[in-house]
Amino acid sequence: MKKILIALFFGLGLLGGVNAVAAEGDPAPDFTLKSLSGGNIKLSELRGTVVLLNFWASWCGPCRTEMPLLDELYQEYRDYGFTILGVNLDENRDQANLLLDKIPVSFPVLFDPANSTSETYQVDAMPTTVLIDRNGKVRYHHRGYKDGYMDHYRTEVKELVLE
Repeated sequence: MKKILIALFFGLGLLGGVNAVAAEGDPAPDFTLKSLSGGNIKLSELRGTVVLLNFWASWCGPCRTEMPLLDELYQEYRDYGFTILGVNLDENRDQANLLLDKIPVSFPVLFDPANSTSETYQVDAMPTTVLIDRNGKVRYHHRGYKDGYMDHYRTEVKELVLE
């Protein structure tokens, strides 16, 4: 019984640590993931930068629609202390690479094939977008993507880079 309770606490993120969840207003849980370029990127090393985390997969239609628009947003605001980290959730990295060949992006792409980071960030819809302020706090958490969402992202990014 004790083991079950401990597993429930950790599974629900009630004891914090690696399984802490990312709720708006809370510190963004740190992670380190392998990037498309081969190196590792650690979220905490980007403190002082506004970060948009975008969780996506190659099989996700809305993700395909959103990616070039996110790249435009990245190009527009990257000189103002803003970056995007595209976190791919495909188990097979080859699928992600095939999509990136068709829809190239200039922002860093990371790989989370075990879905550990996506679980921490409560990814329950594809895509999921999380905006983190310069102090490392989760400010906005969006599930899914529909026409018009990019207007919200642009407004929120502009607000955060001006803080």
